[in-house]
Amino acid sequence: MKILVVGGGGREHAIIRALKKSPDCTEIWCAPGNGGISYDATCKAIPATDVEAMVAFAKQEAFDYVVVAQDDPLALGMVDALAAAGIPAFGPDKAAARIEASKVFSKNLMKQYGIPTADYEVFEDPAKVMDYVRARGKYPVVIKADGLALGKGVLICQDEAEADAAVKEIMLDKKFGASGNRVVVEEFLTGPEVSVLSFCDGKTLKPMVSSMDHKRALDGDQGLNTGGMGTVAPNPYYTAEVADRCMKEIFLPTVEAMQKEGCPFKGCLYFGLMLTPDGPKVIEYNCRFGDPETQVVLPLLESDLLKIMLATTNGALDKTEVRFSAGAAACVILASGGYPLAYEKGKEITGLVNGQLPGSDAIVYHAGTAVQDGRLVTAGGRVLGVTATAADLPAALEKAYAAADSIHFDKLHRRSDIGARALAALKARE
Repeated sequence: MKILVVGGGGREHAIIRALKKSPDCTEIWCAPGNGGISYDATCKAIPATDVEAMVAFAKQEAFDYVVVAQDDPLALGMVDALAAAGIPAFGPDKAAARIEASKVFSKNLMKQYGIPTADYEVFEDPAKVMDYVRARGKYPVVIKADGLALGKGVLICQDEAEADAAVKEIMLDKKFGASGNRVVVEEFLTGPEVSVLSFCDGKTLKPMVSSMDHKRALDGDQGLNTGGMGTVAPNPYYTAEVADRCMKEIFLPTVEAMQKEGCPFKGCLYFGLMLTPDGPKVIEYNCRFGDPETQVVLPLLESDLLKIMLATTNGALDKTEVRFSAGAAACVILASGGYPLAYEKGKEITGLVNGQLPGSDAIVYHAGTAVQDGRLVTAGGRVLGVTATAADLPAALEKAYAAADSIHFDKLHRRSDIGARALAALKARE
């Protein structure tokens, strides 16, 4: 099969490297891709959000299958447009992608179908937001832009002044554009966070191995929120008992709710969960693979990813094996100094040959790299994800950090404590 993957970051690189293991994958392309991805796939510089150009390219090149990996093109209806052109694709259609593209849609869905989540209210009038926040007087309070905002549209406000600033930023200054026309104001939940990606074909759901993300820029979970500074899998807080409860109270009810709403979900459904003292609750849904969770989940997948993806598209997931290894995986993100604020690009990356580490079984996923005059250089905030698998988490972390030590570029920034909370949780269980 000739396959096109839509997107250009670490998640797409992880998907491409997993698809390449399938005996049915004969040719793989990525649009727009990036410098590091170009070692594993043929890249074509089409913006992921240009639905018309992407569909025209897919028709011209006669792709057998397209994997739409990024949230924006899914929300814009790329899967619908490909289907109309007779090209099967992995990912939800526009109606089902609302589960991520509209916080209001997803929160109302959970309320209507009794899926556990934080208490919330929806507002279109900025003044009414602050009236409500003041009347409740409970902090921290969470204020979310309704639409997609590159993962940055969720603000946790510690007091009235911060809430006021958040409303101004989202609704008045329109930092996230039309995504901020409506906001969801939510109670602040506490407890360990868990990410669970799952394959779904509209009726059957098969969860992947759980993972733990590290959002803050600095050690000790300090500093600004980022797109993720590292991940580990499995998540030790996600026990068999918790998994069973999530399946009954959250996962299957969500699949059924989407069916009842007339927009069955096909693709990768991501559950962002908080394990609160009252039980697991949904913080957010994503309509695609999470980034950087994908970089630790897919290396543990033992089944054929292409077969599974085709089964989600064809409604045959119930008859398809989804098996993960019993080991662990760890991913350390190497970022540009200054990220998630201003950072420089074009720094030469050393230590890699054809994008990978010679003599190491660690995998280097490229998120923000480019090839200039034959040299690999930085081209984003999150530059590389260095992933290692092993029999257990301590060994996976040791391998990932040892591999990361061999890679260099000017102003490289990374956290040194990825997996520390997970290791503490494992120790507490002993």
